[in-house]
Parts: sequence; C-alpha cells; structure tokens
Amino acid sequence: MLRPRFVPHNPGRRMRVHLTLLIALIPLALYGQEQPLVFRGARLYPISQPPIERGVLVVQHGKIVAVGPEGEVTIPAQATVYDVTGKVIMPGLVDTHSHIGRVEGGDRSAPMHPAVRTLDAIDVRHSSVQRARAGGITTVNVMSGSGHLLSGQTVYLKLRKGNTIEDLLYCRDPLTEVCGGLKMANGTNPQGDPPFPGTRAKAAALVRQQFLKAVAYRRKIEQAKGDPEKMPERDLDMEALLEVLDGRRIVHFHTHRHDDILTVLRLKREFGFRVVLHHVSEAWKVADEIAAAGVPCSIIILDAPGGKLEAAEIRMENGAVLEKAGVDVAIHTDDLITDSRWFLRSAALAVRAGMSPEKALEALTLAGARMLDLADRIGSLDPGKDADFIVLSGDPLSLYTQVEQTWVEGQKMFDRSDPEDRKYAVGGTGVFDDGDVFVHEGH
Repeated sequence: MLRPRFVPHNPGRRMRVHLTLLIALIPLALYGQEQPLVFRGARLYPISQPPIERGVLVVQHGKIVAVGPEGEVTIPAQATVYDVTGKVIMPGLVDTHSHIGRVEGGDRSAPMHPAVRTLDAIDVRHSSVQRARAGGITTVNVMSGSGHLLSGQTVYLKLRKGNTIEDLLYCRDPLTEVCGGLKMANGTNPQGDPPFPGTRAKAAALVRQQFLKAVAYRRKIEQAKGDPEKMPERDLDMEALLEVLDGRRIVHFHTHRHDDILTVLRLKREFGFRVVLHHVSEAWKVADEIAAAGVPCSIIILDAPGGKLEAAEIRMENGAVLEKAGVDVAIHTDDLITDSRWFLRSAALAVRAGMSPEKALEALTLAGARMLDLADRIGSLDPGKDADFIVLSGDPLSLYTQVEQTWVEGQKMFDRSDPEDRKYAVGGTGVFDDGDVFVHEGH
C-alpha cells in the first residue's frame, strides 16, 4: 500500500488561518485535485523521454505539474507525498479499440449507419468499465462491432469518475462537437444477404458510392453559400461522412487480410480521409505499402490459435515488422478478445516477438493517443498533460507485474489493495454478473 506523508509548510499564523479556511471551503470531492500530490522514489517511464531512476512526479488540479529525477524537482508546500520506492509509474494506458460498456451500434436494416452514435448506447456503470481501470486503462475508444461496412460513430472516453456517459466524454457537447471516430470494416464480417454485400468487391463498391454521396452533399452546401432556402435537407448520415472528409473525424477501419488492407489504402487515397488500420493480421505482408501511405496501425496481440479464417496468418511479429518499416504502431484489446486486465501483457508479448521495448510501451500509451488526436493531453508523463498514470509493482514488461493503482486526472480510480477494487482485477463469484465476461484468478 502506498502511504502518504504530509509535508508541512511553515507560514505565519495569519497565513495558516487563511489556508485552513480555504481548505474548509473546498468540496471534499475536489480536494484531491486541489492538493498537490507528489510520488517520489519510483522508476518513471515518461514515454516521451528515457526512464528516470528514482523519479518525482508532481500533480495538481488534474494535471502533471513536474516530472524528473529526485533532487531536481521542487516539492510544493503543503503537498501530500507518496513514497513509491521500488514501484514503477508510467502513463495511463490508451486502448484504441474496445467494446466495454455493453456498447451497441447499427442494426441489420442496412450495411452502413454513419449517423449511429455509440455514445447513445453505452452503460458506463457496467462492470467492464472498472475492469478496464483494473488493467491500467485510462482512455478508451469504444466502438460497435464489425458486422457492418460502417457500424457507426465511435466515442473516446476518459475513465474518470462518473455515473453518466457525459461524465466520461472527452468532448463537451455531443450535439455540436466530434466526440470520436467512425467505425468501418471489410473482409468477411460485413458480408451477408442483401442489403449486405456478398463479396469483397461489392463491399468496396458500396463504400465508394456512400462517400460519393457525401461529396455531392458537400457540393450542395457549398453552392447554397449560406442561403437557407438553397441548403439541402439535413442528413445525419451525410453530416458524419463530411466530418470524415474534412479530416475532423478519423476512420477506425477493421481489416485483416493483406488484400483488404490495400483496399482501405485505395479508399483513403481516393477520398482523402484519415484512417487508422485496426487488427491488420496480415500487415507483415504489406508493411512497406502501409508505411508509404503514412497510415498508422492499431494491432492486437494474440497468443493462442483459433478465431476467424481471415486471421489465420496473423503473426505476433506484426509489431516488430511494422516498427521496422517506420509505421506508427499502437496495441489494443478489442475487449473481450484480450481482457482489459491483461492489456499490459500485450506489450511484453510484442517485445518477445521482436518489437523494441520502447516502442512496445509507446504502443500502449502515446501512439494510441496520437491515433485518437489526444496526444496533447495524454499518453506521456509531461508537464501540462492530464494526470493519468498507473503505479505498477515492477517492470511493465514482466508478466508477473501487477497494476496496483490507476489514477485519472489526479483522482485514484483503482487501488488493488482495496478489497472492493481488487475483485475487479482477480474476478470471483458474482463480480461480473451484469454481463458475459471471462473470469480470471490472477496472481
């Protein structure tokens, strides 16, 4: 257990009285943010720079104030100091592809649903959310499944304290702001009976036709020149696709086979949208083509055979091959394909298969932040960024390491030493009764 030690200030009596009154007026829920918190003695992995032995991390008001070696960082007056000697601290993990919260997307009425928002169908009180925190995850890109060519809008969530979806959103107003990406898929998953495509060729044709409609919709808006009488009738599907065409909404594209990957790259080239390739089981076959297109990849690390036929040639070396080719690589869970609690383990497996330790840890943090357009806020331990970090029992690439604490914006959201939290880390009877989940008894 991390035990705080209060470091007293030594002002005059009047200052002490004023400080006491000020603290009394601060709501208890916000006190942890207002009070400077110092974590001293741990090995720090800032990700944006080399590890720091016996480092100091200072957070306040939900932000990182300072980070550096002991002796070079000033301890603020009135700070609560945690001695974390022997521990490891790194940024909160960023999961670029998750299905926590019992999320739903489009239905079987059509193969594409650009207007569907997953934020309208996520249960943030579901046990899977706390299970993700138990795995050290502080930011998630929650999306619907891949049974459609386009299943709807994803949503980026900060796993802070909250009882409603609005409490966890990165955006302020979901009616006026882009709050996530757009989930698309190709390959066998979205194939089916009409109106779904029966072949890969028909799938690509349907997608191209939908984007051409969006281009025509934008042209009508431009020609109207602001005249309400000439504006086209509002179309929620087209509005979402215009956000994609304008670069404000990123396409998160589920794809496996090398030929399907190349189809996505052709679509990107034709319509100019920003895209992150997800899964890319056969990326090792076309790594140079992906690099030439300047497209990042969010991969999954699987250590057991099975699953769909189109993923039969997945390689654990994917991360290493893509890294060598110069591709920006993130790793995701696709929870529950990889249980959120074992997310950290994915980096260790990637390193075993040849990925560098530095890039593997970046793949869990800063690379994912870049793929969600959130690198200015999260993904590394840098002053000014959100105070999202995790406290580990040891080396982050050791399979024996445990996530001991998860902090989000300076608030402790998971503590393994707390029996109520621990159950989400190790499972047990009744813990996950609100949904189907694999229960693991871990060390």
